[in-house]
Amino acid sequence: MSIKIIRATTVPMSLNSFCNGMLRELSERYEVIGLSSPDKELEEVAEREGVRVIAVPMERHISIFKDCRSLWRMFRVFWKEKPTMVHSMTPKAGLLCMLAAWITRVPVRVHTFTGLVFPTSTGLKRKVLMFTDWLTCACATHIIPEGEGVKSDLTNNHITRKPLRVLGYGNVRGVDMDYYRVSEEIRVKSEELRKSDSITFLFVGRIVGDKGINELCEAFDKLSGMANVRLLLVGPYEDSLDPISQRSKAIIEQNPAIESVGGKFGDELLPYYAASDCFVFPSYREGFPNTVLEAGAMGLPSIVTDINGSREIIVEGENGMVIPSHNADALFEAMFTMINDKMARDKMAGKAREMIATRFEQGYVRKCLYEFYEDILGPVA
Repeated sequence: MSIKIIRATTVPMSLNSFCNGMLRELSERYEVIGLSSPDKELEEVAEREGVRVIAVPMERHISIFKDCRSLWRMFRVFWKEKPTMVHSMTPKAGLLCMLAAWITRVPVRVHTFTGLVFPTSTGLKRKVLMFTDWLTCACATHIIPEGEGVKSDLTNNHITRKPLRVLGYGNVRGVDMDYYRVSEEIRVKSEELRKSDSITFLFVGRIVGDKGINELCEAFDKLSGMANVRLLLVGPYEDSLDPISQRSKAIIEQNPAIESVGGKFGDELLPYYAASDCFVFPSYREGFPNTVLEAGAMGLPSIVTDINGSREIIVEGENGMVIPSHNADALFEAMFTMINDKMARDKMAGKAREMIATRFEQGYVRKCLYEFYEDILGPVA
């Protein structure tokens, strides 16, 4: 009888992104089912990976009535499927899956923490988030923090006393180094975006307050008055969830050196990396930011904040610079250094791709996960 595994995320976009190609590889060893909220992307996962999928509606934010309904549906799925292992990622899927799997006595219950929200929260919200993370851990048999920073937060805040295991150097997806490279085709496309007479800084991510966009706008607005620079903002705005300040919006609209181009993904995104000189990511909190990995694979030095994940990718002075979060002055100084010290910038750029390849190459990251599965499930015949 084959071992049945259910891999779950709250929304199918996460399953589609984090497990691209992985579910297909796992299905060669196990019976694999993908589980997430209903959406066309879930069907894309089924078709591409060649695995069965199950849709269970889940809300990303707290909704007591809908969460209880989702838990009941999850319970019914696990009771019917009787999996050997449930492996969840993302907060809401983790809470619901681990609780339902514990109730139905699924033998192996694994949750991966890709990031924690409570360290930057306050008051009642912080207490609620800490409790839900505690409950997730209490119901799980195995807990994987995505990086050492996440592991420390779980331990130091007494979320769990269970053993925590970071796989490899961290990260859950890894970087496809064959894809993230400056091919001749990408180089040609990047020439249409590049401005050879200016230093181009690039940000890729959601244009929201938590990503440090307010500090980035303030620092760059000051910088652009002193040097020939450009800032590319690649990503969607989320004004209903975490809007940036009105001052930042005004700076983006009025400063001609800032170009906000909206969300770009896949082949559309690569030329933006190739057309830039430095990646900047002043986020307040992360699990393990994939865009910093991608930028490094594309040969860019990075300026990042001293937070979980980012500090594990960027080594100060080697492949980038690490600054305090919430600090526009420190960000300005780092960007100013990148402009004026070309030798240091070129040195960091020269090491960027190699450092990603040796620690976060996708094949290595997946190998660490597959070996973990064999450790807890036993070798596959």
